[in-house]
Amino acid sequence: MQVLRYLGKRALTYLVMIFLTTSAGYFLAVSSLKPALLEQEKIPRPSPEQVANSFRLLGLDPNLNPWERYIQWLGGILTRWDWGRSPNGAYVNAEFADRVMISTRLFIASIILTLIIGVALGVYSAARQYKFQDRAITSYSYLVHILPAPIAYFLVQLGAIGINDAVGERLFFVTGISTPGIEPGWPAFVDLVAHYAVPTFAMTVFGWAGYQIAQRQYLLDNVNADFVRTARAKGLTRNQAITRHALRVSFIPVAQSIAFTIPAIFTGGFFAEAIFAWPGVGLWSIDAIGKQDVNVATAMLAYGSVIFAIGAILADFATTLVDPRVRVQ
Repeated sequence: MQVLRYLGKRALTYLVMIFLTTSAGYFLAVSSLKPALLEQEKIPRPSPEQVANSFRLLGLDPNLNPWERYIQWLGGILTRWDWGRSPNGAYVNAEFADRVMISTRLFIASIILTLIIGVALGVYSAARQYKFQDRAITSYSYLVHILPAPIAYFLVQLGAIGINDAVGERLFFVTGISTPGIEPGWPAFVDLVAHYAVPTFAMTVFGWAGYQIAQRQYLLDNVNADFVRTARAKGLTRNQAITRHALRVSFIPVAQSIAFTIPAIFTGGFFAEAIFAWPGVGLWSIDAIGKQDVNVATAMLAYGSVIFAIGAILADFATTLVDPRVRVQ
């Protein structure tokens, strides 16, 4: 019960922050993005009156000031959960639901695998400091840590194409989310895995490097601490002392960094969506800015804020589990 109250208070705090961030973002978007100007550049060129009337019907009246548009937009959200419409007439709610499902399918496995593999390899390499395994794993992590995400994903894409050429058939798809006209059932499942494998592999093998480096360094900082030496003096082996005592303490800063890693993975996923042609929220956000779409840009800001808040709450909760000095008050 105490934990639920704690999480409730944290959620309320982040809810206020999300509201303030989203509101500020809307004012910035409505002041800087001018879709009506793009509409007037079409051929045949519409008159300003035609553009204004078309946008007024979509709830994007350019003749209203930013405050009036904000009240209109906020009222739609609070009363109908309606995030508005795009300049092309599409409803933001419907498009957002489809895009989020695609991005979630793309990212969820890589997020879990990145955390587990990165921390596990960090512990493994720290326990074998300066041995061949440690040097090989850490060198790889530093290499991929500085490699730009688009280049890394492109290399994986080339590798998948090479495997397909070597076996003489298409085992992996390097673009798209599914094959049109595929039969439902087992063929559809196999097709899904074939499309899912390459981007998930790319984001995982190039994503756990930061966790491995951080976990290794934090663990080595605690290996020679007084409480670890005391544990070894009581009869524990080095690996037992690391596993039972040093690991728990060294994981605290890693757990706290989860709040910043989850949004970062989604941000890095924008490149994955573009390279592997998955039409998720990343490509939608970039496309919205190019089309001067105020409502979509604001919805994506709110979505990013919610993702950050969820990560922050998970980090707070994880800290209370691994740090005996922290108690939920």
